[in-house]
Amino acid sequence: MTGAPPRPTPRWRSSLRWRLLAATLAALAVALTLAGLMLASLFREHVMSQFENALRRQLDQLTAQLEFDASGQPQIDTQTLTDPRWQRPFGGLYWQIDRLAPAADGIRPAVLRSRSLWDTTLQMPDDAVADGVVHVHEGHGPRSVPVLMLERSLSVAEQPGTRWRLVVASETQEAHEAVARFNSVLAASLGLLGALLAIAALAQVSMGLAPLRALQTALKRVREGQDTRLHGDFAAEIQPLIDDFNGVLDRNAEIVARARTQAGNLAHALKTPLTVLSQAASQQGNEASAPLARLVQEQTDTVRRQVDWHLARARAAGAQRLPGLRTPLAPTVAGLVRVMQRVHADRDLSIDMVGIPPTLSFAGEEQDLQEMLGNLLDNACKWARHTVRIQAQKHAPMPGSNGPGLQLEVVDDGPGIAPDVRQAVLARGARLDESMAGSGLGLAIVDELARLYGGRLALETAPGGGLLARLTLPAAA
Repeated sequence: MTGAPPRPTPRWRSSLRWRLLAATLAALAVALTLAGLMLASLFREHVMSQFENALRRQLDQLTAQLEFDASGQPQIDTQTLTDPRWQRPFGGLYWQIDRLAPAADGIRPAVLRSRSLWDTTLQMPDDAVADGVVHVHEGHGPRSVPVLMLERSLSVAEQPGTRWRLVVASETQEAHEAVARFNSVLAASLGLLGALLAIAALAQVSMGLAPLRALQTALKRVREGQDTRLHGDFAAEIQPLIDDFNGVLDRNAEIVARARTQAGNLAHALKTPLTVLSQAASQQGNEASAPLARLVQEQTDTVRRQVDWHLARARAAGAQRLPGLRTPLAPTVAGLVRVMQRVHADRDLSIDMVGIPPTLSFAGEEQDLQEMLGNLLDNACKWARHTVRIQAQKHAPMPGSNGPGLQLEVVDDGPGIAPDVRQAVLARGARLDESMAGSGLGLAIVDELARLYGGRLALETAPGGGLLARLTLPAAA
């Protein structure tokens, strides 16, 4: 399937670790914010409640000290008020007594007041307060400083129709400063706690995803051909997944092996009668049957080539997607060189291996590598005059693959292949010289197998003349 490659997903978006960590940190941030707001609110309510209770005790003390003289005027013995702020001008604690006269006379504020009020009065809201009931108000005292005010009204039996309002007030600046200091300490503490919890969350996420990293390592080993199954010490929670995955790998390998065996059996079953037909045709010596014998011989050769072709293609198609395939390159090349030296011993050829790294491996089956290199070496030995050279090196990843690649070059000093016919010799059964033994499938099989593995075969002119066959294949990491 062709088309533009999928756009890579940003690492921060695709990583499960960062998703879990982001979700955990977001939950921690929300929880700490709500906790901070709740604690700040509770502390403020507690401070203001204590402040109000203290002010209520001052109101009770003022009420207890209230007396009336013979003319019915209120009196307060200031010596009995113990808090020194009552006596200090603008000291922050104030009291005031208002006369709530009948409607005709109106309200007479500040009949008595504390020295701390100096020449100011407390402005109270115009509300109706039942006798003995305490009302709480927020307002402004001397110099427009915010204060909390408590008022209580009462009646005296000796003064029917007259009610008195007692008011105490205290500046709230110190209480608000205490709340602000607490909020600052609370914010710093929650920030430190959040940092520690973030570190703990990172550690927890890392430890929780450690089994997945082990799984990733095991999968990498399978992909690179170092293992055919997932091996490792996995957590009990993901072990069933490992077992199922290994079961799929085993089943896949079993199906491919069975299919390849069946293909081999079918090829063998076809080759036997083809051989019989070919021998029978070659034994027909009279002139009358000669045309029929040649026709049978040609058709049996064609069928045999097709069987070889499709057998090699089916074998590679079944193996090139299997995980865990790894074939060391140097031993395979060395074995093929020894075979070619024996096969072409009568020609006194020099077949050299040049600079093949011992760690370089092919990510595929050994039989397929032998098929490709064997055809290339056999073709080079057939046409070479004196020398055949094979060399290999690492190569950049092939298009559509993230894995490494390898490049093999088989060079001979023969006549080479003209550029205008190079593509034609890769066709099945194409032969440039009918006098040379062979089926014409060698280079075509190499090209087909290479493409099945995602590689390619390129035919070029060697630097000193002759043919250079460059084979690009996937490498095992």
